[in-house]
Amino acid sequence: MVDDNTLIARIISNGDQHAYATLIKKYQGPIRQFLRRLTTGEQATADDIAQEAFLRIYQKLDTFLGQSSFSTWAHKIAYNCFLKYKQKAYHQYEIDGFDFSILEAEIEDIERDLIIERLMNCLDIAERTCVTLSVSAGMSHQEISTITKFPLGTVKSHINRGKQKLIDKINQKL
Repeated sequence: MVDDNTLIARIISNGDQHAYATLIKKYQGPIRQFLRRLTTGEQATADDIAQEAFLRIYQKLDTFLGQSSFSTWAHKIAYNCFLKYKQKAYHQYEIDGFDFSILEAEIEDIERDLIIERLMNCLDIAERTCVTLSVSAGMSHQEISTITKFPLGTVKSHINRGKQKLIDKINQKL
């Protein structure tokens, strides 16, 4: 598999769409999952924000300096798109086009994800962001600090406090 820097160089130098598609395939899942957690499970909203994020990633790819990993840089853009979305005052909810032909295994996955989403809802947005980036995306505290612009100590506090709230919430349910 070609590394991220090689793909980025190919995209910037000659607009290699295959390289861009490869990069998107690699990061689409983690970024969509990150955004879904931030949007408290609103899949359509998370997908809209992810689409905007990948557009911005493409537009700003030539500004990627390699000072952090591409993953960190891409998650930061996705996080900024999420913050921009949160500033908007209006939300619309649609049920149109819902696919009721979901397989049983997918239903179990959805139920598990809904439980996780409900648990994550007990966290404030800063805690939810830091815990999600740490646990789901496997990022270091320093990478999370870079993405969120929170001081390193604040990131650690948000993660510890968030995890403790989740543990307390789980213990209440048992």
